[in-house]
Amino acid sequence: MRSRQTQITPLSGSDVQAGFPSPADDFSESGLDLNDYLISHESSTFMVRVSGDSMIEAGMLAGDILVVDRGKNPSHGSIVIAILDGELTVKRLLRKTEGWILKAENSAWRSIPIVGNSQFEVWGVVVGVVRKL
Repeated sequence: MRSRQTQITPLSGSDVQAGFPSPADDFSESGLDLNDYLISHESSTFMVRVSGDSMIEAGMLAGDILVVDRGKNPSHGSIVIAILDGELTVKRLLRKTEGWILKAENSAWRSIPIVGNSQFEVWGVVVGVVRKL
């Protein structure tokens, strides 16, 4: 296992407004280590790049990098990386009266019911999204 190198990036002491900046914005409160911020279980966390547009309404765009924690238990409403009939997919996991479904966060896509003969496994829970502008 590679040791994690800590890189602390300065973090502003105030939130950013979508308007005029505050003169106090020059004040730096503390540092931010993105590993500490995004990763709770280092040994069970991995990253995967998004392709496709099925999760755009959840803010996940093609090319984004998802932070996925395999140590976190999925629950109703979790966004998960799942293996369904041998294929990886990212969807929202929902419990309905008829059973579990994988819901796309794009109104152009249909939900996928998990039926009895499906080979289904939750591979991990999405805990973050990284996007380079």
